[in-house]
This record gives sequence, structure tokens and C-alpha cells, in this order.
Amino acid sequence: MRLDKFLAHAGLGTRKEVKELVRKGRVQINGQRVKKDDLKIDEQTDQVCVDGEIIAYESAVYIMLNKPQGVVSATEDSRYSTVLDCLESSRNDLFPVGRLDIDTEGLLLITNDGALAHDLLSPKKHVDKTYEVHLEKAWDPQYEPAIHEGIQISDEEICQPAVLKQIEDQVILLTIQEGKFHQVKRMMHACDNEVTYLKRLTMGPLTLDEALEPGQWRACTEEEITALKKHKK
Repeated sequence: MRLDKFLAHAGLGTRKEVKELVRKGRVQINGQRVKKDDLKIDEQTDQVCVDGEIIAYESAVYIMLNKPQGVVSATEDSRYSTVLDCLESSRNDLFPVGRLDIDTEGLLLITNDGALAHDLLSPKKHVDKTYEVHLEKAWDPQYEPAIHEGIQISDEEICQPAVLKQIEDQVILLTIQEGKFHQVKRMMHACDNEVTYLKRLTMGPLTLDEALEPGQWRACTEEEITALKKHKK
């Protein structure tokens, strides 16, 4: 693997930023200072250090993103910026786990672990996803039984039972286990209401880090990764 690609994959910055690290002589390979960012290394056996600190190569990556409005949950798009653009990463193996609408904010897991992603998205796994939902008008409690039993959102589609908690007159928390197209918006439409703001707070064992502003991200902690893998089983 090229040295600049290795450093970018390890989270040391964008490809441009890691090239600068190498150019400034801050990188050592097996104890020798190097100045060529296109140097080929063996990521499994060569020891790479930056400013004297050993850099371990991560084959599996788990990133928590607070998805902002205006970007699409895709790896590439001809019209809009994607969630991967928020990361400014040179890795080409990352993808979002599931999708949030372009105008929806909140928790999005980005990874290269296909098996984990499959399990988190599988209907058979019943993975909870909680949303903060702001409504056009006050929530009408008469619709709560339908939400809890499984509300019909079209002639052909009935949602699985969901959990609803009212926070304010026009704000609810809604927990669902499916991922139907525009599901939360369609559920609220079926309740004679409309969504004005939507934010995902949780997915399975993951809870959005409140310190992350829209567009910001961080690597998942070891505890979060362990919880994700336990949830998968």
C-alpha cells in the first residue's frame, strides 16, 4: 500500500494533509525517516511512526456521523454532496449503514463492515431506531393506538408496531424497527400531521454523541464497537 494511503486510512488526515506530514519529515518507516509519500509499504509488517508514535492500520472502520441536512446518504452522487464528503477521507471502502433523507439530520454509522451493516439493516433483527420528530401542529393522542399497533401508511403498506413518546405539543420521540421509504413522514401524514424537522438519535446500541454538531464525526469507541458486534449476534 502507498504510504499516503496508509496514513489517510489510519485517520491522520486527508490525502493532501498526510502528504504534508511526510514532506516535513515527521514520518518514519522501520526507524528511518522518509520523504516520499508514494513509498510502498507492507501495512502488516512495516512499522510506521508519526512524530515517534506508532500508527496501527485499521482494517475495519466504524464512524459515527451527525449527518447534516443537504447531503445524501450515498457513496457518490452527481447532484449533491454525500455523507462521505463530510469525512474528507481518501478511503474508498466506506459506506453509510442505511439512509437518511436529504433533509434529515442525525446519527449515521459509516463503516466498511458489510456483515455488520447487513445485520443492522435486516428486518429480522428488529433494530430500534429513535427519531426526534417536530410536527407542523400539535400531536393528537387519538393516533397513538394506531402507532402502537401498526399504522397503515398506504393501501398496501402497514407499519410494524412503533413506540411514541410526546415531549412537547409539537415534538415527539418515535422508535421504529423498519426502514420504509420516508417512513416517519408518511406515518405522521397518516396521523393528519406533517414533519417539519427530523433527527435520528439512536440506531441499535448507538446513541448520537451530543457533542457532534451537524456535519461532524468521530470514530466509534471500543465500547460502542463491542456493543454493535454483540447486537449483531
